Amino acid sequence: MAIWNGITEEGRQDFYQWHIHEHMPERTDIPGFLRGRRYRSADNETHPEFFTLYEVEEFDVITGEEYAKRLNAPTPWTRRATSHFLNTSRGLARVLSSEGPGPGGVLATVRFRSSVADDRRTIDELSPLVSSVAQSPLMTGAHLCKSDGEATGARTAESDGRTDYDAPPNWFILLEACTVESLEAPVQAVLRHPIVRDAQVGKYLIEYTRLKTDAAAG
Repeated sequence: MAIWNGITEEGRQDFYQWHIHEHMPERTDIPGFLRGRRYRSADNETHPEFFTLYEVEEFDVITGEEYAKRLNAPTPWTRRATSHFLNTSRGLARVLSSEGPGPGGVLATVRFRSSVADDRRTIDELSPLVSSVAQSPLMTGAHLCKSDGEATGARTAESDGRTDYDAPPNWFILLEACTVESLEAPVQAVLRHPIVRDAQVGKYLIEYTRLKTDAAAG
């Protein structure tokens, strides 16, 4: 689950407290959720400011009953914090190709649309690229993902009435590395590929990682 969002200045401090002390612990406590990570923009060109990534055991976890219960019973703090969100884009996605030894301290997100209608061809064309850029200097991972439109578009009590949502992502590639500078060549390789269209690039620094227990915050 990938979430891009901005925040109003008046809601910033409350957002941080809510996200660290209620929201991420609540999400990672759901059976099948493995880890949550929050990132903040690494430069002035990256918008929106925040990117949050949740990893789950299998796709059915984020379309299942336990997660739906949380979405349909938002806490008062959740309603207050999310009322300050800006330019939110959220995708429930499948990981179609993944390479690399582990998480990096920086991450680039490349949201895009495919120039072909055939999903299989898109996967076949971009999987070798993902594998190749993952081998670039100081890179630690590269992942090709595609949002599920039906699952992403499902309305819940938590999303009801919110006006901050932008269009959800379609395809996206996540690039993980040790330094912001080492992301540049892999990002450009993705942007040059003829199948990648209408790309939006963001570069982010890790702020917080949450696992399932209080004793292992990251």
